[in-house]
Amino acid sequence: MALTDQLSGEDVKQLHEQYVFQSWGLAGSSAIPVQRAEGIYFWDYDGKRYADMSSLLVCSNLGHNNPELVAALKEQADKMCFMAPAYASAPKSLLAKMLVEVAGADFYQRVFFTNAGADANENAIKMARMVTGRSKILSCYRSYHGATLGASFASGDWRRFASEMGGEAPSFVHFMNPNMYEDGYTRGVDDEAVTAMCLHRLEEQICYENPDNIAAILMESIVGANGVILPPAGYMEGVRALCDKYGILMICDEVMAGFGRTGKMFAWQNFDIKPDLITFAKGVTCGYVPLGGVIASKAVSAYFEDHVLQCGLTYSGHTLACAVGVAALTYYREHKVCEHVKEMEGILKPFLEKMVEKHDCVGEARCIGLFAALTIVKDKKTRELMAPYHARESVMPQIIGELKRRGFSTFGRETNINVCPPLTITADELNEWLPVLDDVLGWADEKFCH
Repeated sequence: MALTDQLSGEDVKQLHEQYVFQSWGLAGSSAIPVQRAEGIYFWDYDGKRYADMSSLLVCSNLGHNNPELVAALKEQADKMCFMAPAYASAPKSLLAKMLVEVAGADFYQRVFFTNAGADANENAIKMARMVTGRSKILSCYRSYHGATLGASFASGDWRRFASEMGGEAPSFVHFMNPNMYEDGYTRGVDDEAVTAMCLHRLEEQICYENPDNIAAILMESIVGANGVILPPAGYMEGVRALCDKYGILMICDEVMAGFGRTGKMFAWQNFDIKPDLITFAKGVTCGYVPLGGVIASKAVSAYFEDHVLQCGLTYSGHTLACAVGVAALTYYREHKVCEHVKEMEGILKPFLEKMVEKHDCVGEARCIGLFAALTIVKDKKTRELMAPYHARESVMPQIIGELKRRGFSTFGRETNINVCPPLTITADELNEWLPVLDDVLGWADEKFCH
């Protein structure tokens, strides 16, 4: 019997509290001990079942313990678990080709593999600076790009604050990206005006920062952790045009939004653009083994045929991870996951829109594919949010906690509840669990809005 099998749920819980630093939490924080997971569900040691309605951290796109991914991992482990990045391996070579093909082999050519999303963004930034000979990176305030130092500086939300304790990082500049609801506009009505205004302000900022010093604009194709913020019509195309005008590279962060989450393999494919660099992680292996990377355009790839790529990681193109990646991309294609996601959107989106009409605490619903969030408000008429930005005190943990108590596992921020279930979820499973969300929103109406 393995040592881990000898531990009870209480043992696991106590060891966690005593020895593990909890991400974004206090040392000694309590956590639910999870014993097993399958499909859209996971179970604690007491046998309580939770529906994973956030794909954990929007990474378990193909569900838990997917047999095809597990089989690929086991098969590769029997052959070779790891080979250094200076050597070629079948999983790494094949996965790179598959990624270029799903991005578009007419425009893209090579992949640099990393361990996860943060170092994917770190290395994309380095590549952009090397190619352009410029230093500045523009990124959005409403964004999150990872917790390593450079990715943290590029992030706009408050999680960057700890990294800034030694002072602001040079050459990272933030701009305000649109959030139509919180900015007081109506989606589908004010898009043209908002897009024009935001692009005008961005171009002004580019000029004030000196475009000759700007290497790249780094953006989440669709803002994820900050609330699944959908850009107004024409905005992403306008940013691409500004990049072209000033010789700036466009980096699209697809770490959360990629691999079928929006009903497209990459979220940027919902717009009429082609980024110069694409960063990815999460859904490429669905978290079974950590993996990330950067897909580079032919133009960027050509630069490094004559210039050494000053990027390197011990586990770049990790053999086990790439084998799972090959299995995952094969699964997305053969099981027509993107088509299934659009079908499930037909259930999720109308339901969330109904929640806006029904509940006092729901200000707006945003949904594309199985990538969705609700904005939670105190006052619907004034659009006063349930909690201000970076609020020290917020009722949101109570709402998320009540959902979890009823078996609906997800996460949120000061004012958002995310609904991003595994892309393999069925219509029956959606219809079983969405009423739980409805009930808890009714509970929140009574508790916080009256």
